Amino acid sequence: MSSSYNTLLTELYEGIFTLTFNRPKANALNREMALETLAALESAGADPAVRVVVITGSGRFFCAGQDMGDFQSSAGKVSYREHLEETYNPLVLKMQATPKPIVAGINGPAVGAGLGLALACDVRVATDSAQFRYGFTRLGLAPDSGVAYWLPRLMGYAPALAMAMLDEPLDAAQAYRMGLVSRIFTEAEFPFGLLEVAHRLAHGPTRALALTKRAFLAAQHASLAAALEVEGELQQKASLTRDHLEGVSAFLEKRTPDFKGE
Repeated sequence: MSSSYNTLLTELYEGIFTLTFNRPKANALNREMALETLAALESAGADPAVRVVVITGSGRFFCAGQDMGDFQSSAGKVSYREHLEETYNPLVLKMQATPKPIVAGINGPAVGAGLGLALACDVRVATDSAQFRYGFTRLGLAPDSGVAYWLPRLMGYAPALAMAMLDEPLDAAQAYRMGLVSRIFTEAEFPFGLLEVAHRLAHGPTRALALTKRAFLAAQHASLAAALEVEGELQQKASLTRDHLEGVSAFLEKRTPDFKGE
């Protein structure tokens, strides 16, 4: 199954739901593109046929961030805060709330809000030519799209602040060493490497992965005692799934589990 929006291509194949940014100007985001992505994620989260979501870009860019031309054409008429509250804020929150793993296939530069969307994904893989750039500084802007939340947590406070203030890009190798990405592939290997990661997650215990995602996010805000309490609650839910029974049976029978996401 596949469909296309004006600025977003979507495809569902063997449980892998792929969202491809497909907009001129280096896949720069506008209001329509952000809302299309939000709608696609809402649909994917509710669709039992979707086991994993992949977000990537067409052409040479992953996403160059907000298209500032949209704001220039309506100078003085756009509240940046209202724009964020309508678009990127709910989109980033939806990415965290989606009960499916989300993989960022970073095929090129991820800048500004594009960096924020990449960081909000659960797993990030990149081409060896990918680039990561804060981008807001050169526009005289503060961070948005969750960048100030995720960047220090993933790479550490001091290097994240330096990256933001100096607005110096990271290449893929630097991003890997700092924990921003978990896999790097050559451009020739990238489509196959991204598919292998997505395929592995699509054949995993979907509900357990969703609960793992919830536990990790909750622990970012909690004391150890509170995090342990949440883990206990979510572990109980996981223990009642069919995938858990299948996992135990496969372990005892020394075979590969056949998870169904149930």
